[in-house]
Amino acid sequence: QVQLVESGGGLAQPGDSLRLSCASSRSTFSSYTGGWFRQAPGKEREFVAAIRTTGHTYYADSVKGRFTISRDNVKSTVFLDMDALKPEDAAVYYCGATRAILSAIRDPHMYGYWGQGTQVTVSS
Repeated sequence: QVQLVESGGGLAQPGDSLRLSCASSRSTFSSYTGGWFRQAPGKEREFVAAIRTTGHTYYADSVKGRFTISRDNVKSTVFLDMDALKPEDAAVYYCGATRAILSAIRDPHMYGYWGQGTQVTVSS
């Protein structure tokens, strides 16, 4: 069982930065791929970024160059640093854990564990 707790969301203006954290109480989180997804009202949950146990990272085209995913295995935490925020980045952001193969890590159905979500609002 992997329990995940997100934090760090809030209100930002366009161009601002935010850091999201996804913490687990279990050290076994380090053996999972950690992923960030987001869901805006009326839309499906969409892939944002993922980091494998190897440290390799993967991003959605819409956030590439602006968002950075990282992990601290000692703290069993995955981070999402979001720079140059845009209004279209506003959503509830969810952290997930999976042991899916590489080709499946962008599919939210392949994640067996999720956090409760954290709201990110981007507005001037």
